[in-house]
Amino acid sequence: MDFAEQAEQHRRELHVHCYRMLGSFEEAEDLVQETFLRAWNKRDTFDGGPGLRPWLYRIATNACLDALRRRGRQLAALHSYAEVPWLQPYPDVLLDEIAAPEPSPDAEVVARETIELAFLAAIQVLPPQQRAVLIMRDVLGWPAAETASVLNTSVAAANSALQRARATMRDRLPAQRAEWSAAEPSPAELDLLRRYIDAHEQPTHAALAALAREDIRVTMPPHPFCYDGLASLQPLYERAFGSEAMGTWRLLPTSANRMPAAACYLRRWDDTEFRAFKLDVIRFDGALVAEVTTFDATLFPAFGLPETVGSN
Repeated sequence: MDFAEQAEQHRRELHVHCYRMLGSFEEAEDLVQETFLRAWNKRDTFDGGPGLRPWLYRIATNACLDALRRRGRQLAALHSYAEVPWLQPYPDVLLDEIAAPEPSPDAEVVARETIELAFLAAIQVLPPQQRAVLIMRDVLGWPAAETASVLNTSVAAANSALQRARATMRDRLPAQRAEWSAAEPSPAELDLLRRYIDAHEQPTHAALAALAREDIRVTMPPHPFCYDGLASLQPLYERAFGSEAMGTWRLLPTSANRMPAAACYLRRWDDTEFRAFKLDVIRFDGALVAEVTTFDATLFPAFGLPETVGSN
């Protein structure tokens, strides 16, 4: 197997790594390509053996750091996903392609914690260096010395950056792992997703309201809209399902970022097909919808979703 074939085996996990660093699926694709280009140009410096994976991660991390510094993309604060216009979902069907190199009892939980939208948004507050240290130490499980070497800094400086990053993330994420869901949408969540789909395909105000918490939040990256509370959603419900609705809906169940999601197709009144319109990524709290993050249909092909579904 030649160098390119060996490197290609790590493409998906490198893509997830870049996605964690950047929060954008499409930008992560660009950075993986940049990683492979840099790796090819430096292939004569790689001495072979089992060190290819960490060597590629080292290149990918620095490529992401360069991109973050060029873009100056760091949030001063975070109140909702509406403040992260570059945030995009990650298809679970692609996450399933990755086999953990060293499975452990906590591996699945950690994988979900560090791929959910809450983590992806919160990490945008961290400076690039702290972001890289946190991912390398707490997600990849790299030792302090190797992390410091990648970042061309001292072990003491890397450890200090890690402590600051952990403190920032503690302020923005659930304190207990028990507050996170399981490693993938549970049967109960999938049943709630089916109810969510039914309520949209045959909508009534009562059915929609019965599924939502009073303090439900809806955001729509890249748009700067944030709807807090059930009352604030009335104009949305009217435009989507009321007397002035654009058409009728068909929803397909899927999952993104290890969370339940619904691919939403709209059939306008003058059309015969349901066309890809949006993706709702849903966070449930008990039997109610606590949060919906709505994305456009750009990434439907990556989810393996069709552009249209029939009228029957």
